[in-house]
Amino acid sequence: MHANNTGVLREEDLGSGSGNSAGIDIDKDVSVLCDQGRMKEAMDILHGMDRLGVTAEFSTYAFLLHGCANKKAVVEGKLVHAHIIQTGSKTEDMFLETKIVIMYAKSGHLEYARKAFEEMPERNVISWTVMIAACARLRHDEEAVDLFYRMRQTGIAIDHFAFASVLPACANLAALEVGMEVHQDIARNGFECNVFVGSALVDMYVKCGNLEAARNVFDKIPERNSVLWTVMISAYAKNGQGEEALRLLYQMQRSEIQPSKFTYAVVLPACANLSALEHGKEIHQEVIKRGFLSNVFVGSALIDMYVKCNKVEDANKVFNEMPARNVVSWNTMITGYAQNGFIDKAEELFQEMPERDVFSWTSMIAGFAQNGFVQEALKIFRAMPEYNLVSWNAMIAGCAQNERFDETLKLFRQMQLTGMKPNCDTFASVLSACSNLAALGDGKQVHDVIIRSGLQSNIFMGSALIDVYAKCGSIMDAQTIFDKMSRRNTVSWNAMIVGYAMHGQAKMALRFFELMQQSGQKPNYVTFIGVLSACCHAGLVDDGWRYFDSMNQYHGITHTIDHYCCMVDLLGRAGRLDEAKEFIDKMPIKPNAVVLASLLGACKVHNNIKIGEHVAECLIELEPKNPAHYVQLSNIYAAVGRWDGIEKVRKLMKERNVKKEPGCSWIEINNKITTFLVRDRSHPQMEEIYAKLETLLGQMEAAGYVPDTKCVLHDVEEEQKKYMLLYHSEKLAIAFGLINTPPGASIRIVKNLRVCDDCHSASKYISKIVSREIVMRDTSRFHHFKDGNCSCGDYW
Repeated sequence: MHANNTGVLREEDLGSGSGNSAGIDIDKDVSVLCDQGRMKEAMDILHGMDRLGVTAEFSTYAFLLHGCANKKAVVEGKLVHAHIIQTGSKTEDMFLETKIVIMYAKSGHLEYARKAFEEMPERNVISWTVMIAACARLRHDEEAVDLFYRMRQTGIAIDHFAFASVLPACANLAALEVGMEVHQDIARNGFECNVFVGSALVDMYVKCGNLEAARNVFDKIPERNSVLWTVMISAYAKNGQGEEALRLLYQMQRSEIQPSKFTYAVVLPACANLSALEHGKEIHQEVIKRGFLSNVFVGSALIDMYVKCNKVEDANKVFNEMPARNVVSWNTMITGYAQNGFIDKAEELFQEMPERDVFSWTSMIAGFAQNGFVQEALKIFRAMPEYNLVSWNAMIAGCAQNERFDETLKLFRQMQLTGMKPNCDTFASVLSACSNLAALGDGKQVHDVIIRSGLQSNIFMGSALIDVYAKCGSIMDAQTIFDKMSRRNTVSWNAMIVGYAMHGQAKMALRFFELMQQSGQKPNYVTFIGVLSACCHAGLVDDGWRYFDSMNQYHGITHTIDHYCCMVDLLGRAGRLDEAKEFIDKMPIKPNAVVLASLLGACKVHNNIKIGEHVAECLIELEPKNPAHYVQLSNIYAAVGRWDGIEKVRKLMKERNVKKEPGCSWIEINNKITTFLVRDRSHPQMEEIYAKLETLLGQMEAAGYVPDTKCVLHDVEEEQKKYMLLYHSEKLAIAFGLINTPPGASIRIVKNLRVCDDCHSASKYISKIVSREIVMRDTSRFHHFKDGNCSCGDYW
């Protein structure tokens, strides 16, 4: 007889059959109840047996433990375990003891599993494998590896399940050397071609970043299933090798293995990243044919593919045809609209979403920011119900990318107050803001946070910090960061080369270029921009030509428009204007506005009206709304007293509604940035500032300073020109710095335009009069004024 339908065992249920047949009946009832998840009723049978004085068979315990494991019923499992201990069955059967370990492990209670495992008087390969697998699954990876080594020391024959169980732990730890050691054991035991073990090996190598080893294992497995193919295809797709991922997909199809919905979901991103629209369309047809369009992951991947191929309408069609959508599908479509400039449609879809997660809000923040709508992005950000690191990073990056650098730093401080820990992406945006503002104090504070975050050894952070210190005028601090880096890449070397070039230290920049090559690091196109810039700032024309020619001949690097621009700048600054013009005429690519503007700037420096007028006309035709070209032409006319020419330019600007960008300088004192415009009177200390400049003017004139009035674009009296020059923004910033910093402290200023000749001359005199170093960054380089001299040697 079976137990009655209440699950309670009565004496008559045992019948008169033999104990063995009764035990079979009980086991059957327990098994059925466990399969149905009726664990309480299954336990009632065990308690009924106690009341009747019937001893439970090992098989009964095994069914109960199996049921508890499958249903994660750890409370009932503990009761079964206690019952086994009370009856003394535990010490008599390794199979039962292993079942106890399995029950605790599957229920997620590793501490109980560990205790039960360590109390076993002897263990077999199954016991060890269960514990290793449990540790790996619950991310106790080091313990899983340690258990594997302990098992190996016992001399137990390790089977393919044990090998496959430890490999995920190696993958999670990115422990390539341990994984390779396990691989050697696998090969010795003849399991290398086992598809189960092979899949785990491939996954381990992929997660450890060794795709070549993963592919070698993959190729050795004679019979591959869909899972293994998908793992290998996914690895190529995620590591930027989309073409190989597609090749492998077609090879999979030729081998008559049908791709699964997961295969399509991982290969579609490869099409997206390659902008391989035709391949994506072929896969789309396969997806429809196989009936996988209803899968939200496949559908979302299709939307993403069409979006990245700039086919937003096709993406929207897939979105509308999906029978079921999840939040990922909605987010992907919103991101697609935003990335392709359809921000209104993105916002409309956002409002229609049945439910939103933090990534939905973040997609809108990124969308608004990418399209230049920073205020709207901030509005969305402030309305978010909750924040995560990704949303903070999106908003901070959005401000930095839109040159809202003050807002970037402000948001970073707010983020810190919330207790959210920044990561490398956060620091990249914040350091960019510090660089652009030349905010050395803020840069140093961020550097401290990076150290506290344990990221100071990160090669990307090191390179970014070099860039910050260089652009904030502290090239020696940049050098210190570089010297402390244990590893350096091309970006690190480039940051130092460009940094020294920017500071006019051509010899150091070129020395670093030689050291870079000696280290075995190959230069790239950015390296040569730094090298050519160094030659440009030092007037090293012959060296510049040599480096320019070596790019193609020795390094296999194609010249870009930036390299041509450097050469024009180099020739122009050296006064070789005809040669620069001829160089432009012979360029294999069409010169852009930056190239022509370099030549126009050189014409201004060397007062060459003939070439200057021609180049200015070309530039104004190319960029009619750019005020810089009109201003440069006016400067050329002013230098030779052509007031009629200046008036003509002003009239043209008025007709075209082109307004000159005002000169602006800023200075950082006590981590606060103060900005000045030309003839600014808005600052509360302005009376003191103007008085300071009057005093400095007298001291400078006594030392031999003569105002360079050719910089004034107005036909007025010389005395009036002198005072117009006195209140340029950089001079106001210098006076403010002298008033608000202690004697001897360096003054650091940033100018949004090229420093004018008069301010350059005045800064040299002031540095000597006040015995201070003045560090000024303009649009092209740094000027270090000290003891009446400038680091540029008056060549800029």
